Amino acid sequence: MGDLTGRTALVTGASRGIGQTIAARLAAEGATVIVHFGTDESGAAATVDAMERAGGTAFSVRAELGVDGDVETLFAGVEAGLAGRPLDILVNNAAAAPAGPLGVTTRAEFDHLFAVNVRAPYFIIERTLPLLSEGARIVSVSSVATRMANSAQTSFAMTKGAIETMTKTIAVQLGPRRITVNAVAPGATRTATNGAVFDTPGLTEQISGMTALNRLGGPDDVADVVAFLTSHAARWVTGQIIDASGGLFLGPRV
Repeated sequence: MGDLTGRTALVTGASRGIGQTIAARLAAEGATVIVHFGTDESGAAATVDAMERAGGTAFSVRAELGVDGDVETLFAGVEAGLAGRPLDILVNNAAAAPAGPLGVTTRAEFDHLFAVNVRAPYFIIERTLPLLSEGARIVSVSSVATRMANSAQTSFAMTKGAIETMTKTIAVQLGPRRITVNAVAPGATRTATNGAVFDTPGLTEQISGMTALNRLGGPDDVADVVAFLTSHAARWVTGQIIDASGGLFLGPRV
């Protein structure tokens, strides 16, 4: 039996990529996992099917984030599936992809980024408050973009900076309920979804050369950190931003 046996978890953006791997990891630890997806219904179904074939329990919920009524739609499905049970774990993973740099990003793209990456997780957390059990876990996915000056990701990094500030302040608010609130900040992470990007000649070598552990990250590298933060072992860790980048861009290797 896993560390999370008998617990329930909601993972947003869990139909593919890092979110999919996080969901599978929590299910493997015994949690009943709610697989949220926005548009990738087949990916969500495959995720649920894989977890069930591995002996886990899961169901999917569809809700497009960043639009009016998104949180209400999400939790109509969540509460129906929970059937009165509390929610023990929330993982805010869903995010809009980086737009262009300053001077290129349109107002519509900028607003969409903040609607999906900041507004949605904020109000999802607010909506979970009546459902969260004593000692629940909240983990949000940030990015090393918050500590690196990458002009191609200015607006994206701004949204993740907001997530990190939210993490610290909500940790204080929810501490009396023994609810821990943390964030994980991945770096360059190769998944089945974005693998073609890293096939660009020389890119993998370039990024690996800027990483202390000298390789690209994989979704398991991030999911294992999330699994720790949702476990009993992390009961005394809250308000923290855990870098899960393998030491990307810490400084030159000598």
